[in-house]
Amino acid sequence: MITFILNNKTIKTPEHSGITLLDFVRYQQRLTGTKIGCREGDCGACTVLVGTLTNNTMEYQSITSCISPLGNAHGKHIVTVEGTNLKNKLTAAQQAMKANYATQCGFCTPGFVVALTGFALSNSENNYSNAIDAISGNICRCTGYKAIEKAAHQVVKKLENQEKNTFKWLIENEFIPDYFEGIPERLKDLETKDLNQPKGKYVSGGTDLYVQQADNLADRTVHLIAEKDYLKGISIENGKCTIGTNITVSDLWNHKKLNSLLPNLRTHLKLVSSEQIRNMASLGGNLVNASPIGDMTIFFLALNSEITIINSEEKERTILLKDFYQGYKTFDLNESELLKAISFKLPAKHSFFNFEKVCKRTHLDIASVNSAIHLSVENETITEANVSIGGVAAIPKYLHDTSAFLKGKQLNTETILEANAMLQKEIAPISDVRGTSDYKRLLARQLFFAHFTTLFPNNFTLNDFVQHA
Repeated sequence: MITFILNNKTIKTPEHSGITLLDFVRYQQRLTGTKIGCREGDCGACTVLVGTLTNNTMEYQSITSCISPLGNAHGKHIVTVEGTNLKNKLTAAQQAMKANYATQCGFCTPGFVVALTGFALSNSENNYSNAIDAISGNICRCTGYKAIEKAAHQVVKKLENQEKNTFKWLIENEFIPDYFEGIPERLKDLETKDLNQPKGKYVSGGTDLYVQQADNLADRTVHLIAEKDYLKGISIENGKCTIGTNITVSDLWNHKKLNSLLPNLRTHLKLVSSEQIRNMASLGGNLVNASPIGDMTIFFLALNSEITIINSEEKERTILLKDFYQGYKTFDLNESELLKAISFKLPAKHSFFNFEKVCKRTHLDIASVNSAIHLSVENETITEANVSIGGVAAIPKYLHDTSAFLKGKQLNTETILEANAMLQKEIAPISDVRGTSDYKRLLARQLFFAHFTTLFPNNFTLNDFVQHA
């Protein structure tokens, strides 16, 4: 039985674990404040909060329920907009939306309210930028964004004196109802043995699978792996970082040690989808999705990462990520195998890393072209180079020839121009809804140049390259 707390109600249901959380909430529980919008995780109308009890501490994150399997709610606290309501008065988030005239047709409003409530419950620093990040996955079809931004600013203002991690303060200041205070003990008391899961389609966060196959997965046997401990964790030892494939982008975002070693990590990760998706999508799922424009795939290719693969008999093998992809949506993985971990050498003293992306929307959009680079430079000589690029081939592309060409060369304009010529020979973009072949070649060139102007601003400007390209 799938067991969890939905708002203030304990749920025990024999429903199929593969149906979406959205459909269960709306059709089984009749909580229709959670809206059906795009069913692809793109609009945020279905946003709910997921509370997890970890080491006696509750952690809440926002997710899009339309692409989340019901089984992933097992043992958690799920909060819909109805579950944020106070008796006979508005919450702080609701009041902020009302006071700033931030609701027009009202369809998107529940999603914004839940996302802002999640921001108040989160451990993120209380500032306007983070509040806007919290609602980056929510769309207002009436284009009332300025009013919504003002509402977010009002929430930030009211949180100025917040006592972090205390439900009591949030309850007293009308952000959440008082039942939240009893949730940790109630979760401890839930009988939440591991779900009995027969063999079936492996699903972790489900953010790609449920966009494509939600109806099929509702009826098929799914094997949920999001809570498997052997697929979790981030370890840093002897200059090497190993990341379990169940780790999410938000886990990387919140990892203090990794952020200290990769100081621009959050800048790069901010380009990846929206906060709701970053909270739920697994890195392993991103890799096996094998999308030619998968952001984290391009990211880890440039770090020359290795992946560890485990089979049903717990035997492991390790290969380079750049050798994993064989053709469009095909890769070196047998039916009984799972990706277990991703590992890479951490950038050293003379190392430089950068990630770039061009897409039609700032947040929550797939790339037209994306690219990453990892260089080691000593005495103005490139001693190591790894370059990856997406959107210009049938697979996430590691640029073998371009990377090999850069190694041992002087870091100067001539080298970079010659490397770009090599890059153009390695890629084979096609024309599609994301742009023409010529446009993607231009983007590939510009992003390649951008790596160097970003990493070495004292050495290069974009004009240095463009006037000679």
